[in-house]
Parts: sequence; structure tokens; C-alpha cells
Amino acid sequence: MHATVTWKQGLSFDGRAESGFVVPLGADPAVGGANDGFRPMELMAVSLAGCTAMDVISILQKKRQPVTGFEVRVDALRAEEHPRVFTQAVITYEVTGRGLDEAALLRAIELSATRYCPAQAMLGKIFPIELRYVIYEEENGQKRLVKEAAYSPPPTP
Repeated sequence: MHATVTWKQGLSFDGRAESGFVVPLGADPAVGGANDGFRPMELMAVSLAGCTAMDVISILQKKRQPVTGFEVRVDALRAEEHPRVFTQAVITYEVTGRGLDEAALLRAIELSATRYCPAQAMLGKIFPIELRYVIYEEENGQKRLVKEAAYSPPPTP
């Protein structure tokens, strides 16, 4: 994989990778930035969320789950001292649908965490990542909470 960051001015950059898309990078005005782009650590969190989200929704679609809404949130804690690395994270999968099978969702989360998501596999070696999920039933355009829980991997035989 190849990625390039090109300086524009001040603490403003454009990031590009092999896909050809451009991502603006910037910094907070408190450190001399212009508040005109993602912070690099924000991109790491978005990357983690995006990686596992793509896995889970793809698996749910293959399992023909009637998903009508899907969101993955990453809440990462950072060290107080520089270099302010992530020290732990919680990934929350919020799934809305009609008659969703909880077992199918749990299997999708498991496969992403243990087999498919390189961002989660890599970052999970550095800091603990807790997995949570929320299931909503959609009825007449309204969402009703069905279940909210922590994901626990199945016991190994």
C-alpha cells in the first residue's frame, strides 16, 4: 500500500492513497492549525470503524438480514501525555432492522474481529478493544430498542 501526504500551508495537508481519493488533514487552531481537515488520530478511529463496519454489513447482507440502518461508533481513550496514543477503545455496532437475528449479528461481529478486519487485528495488539452492540426493531418508521449488550467471544473448545 502506498500513501502520500502533501503539505498545502501551515498545518494543512492533503492525504492520498492508491484509491486516488483525497482526505484533508488539519490541526486545531490551539496548535497553529486552521481547523480545515481530519486530525490524524481521528482518521485512525474512522479507519477502525470503517474496516469493521464494511465486514459486518457485508456478512449481514450475505445472511439476508433485513437491515434498514447501520452505524458503527468507535470511542477511543487517549493517554494524557504525549504522544497521546490510544489506550483503549469501545466499538459499538448499532443495527436497525425488521426481525434481525441476534445470532447472525454476533457471528458477523466475531468474524470481523477474529478474521477479516486488519485494522482491528492490528490495533487490538496494542490496546484493549471492547465490542458492544445495540439492536433496534423498526416499526412504522419508529425504532424500538430490542437489545443492548457487550459482545463476548464464544468459548474455545
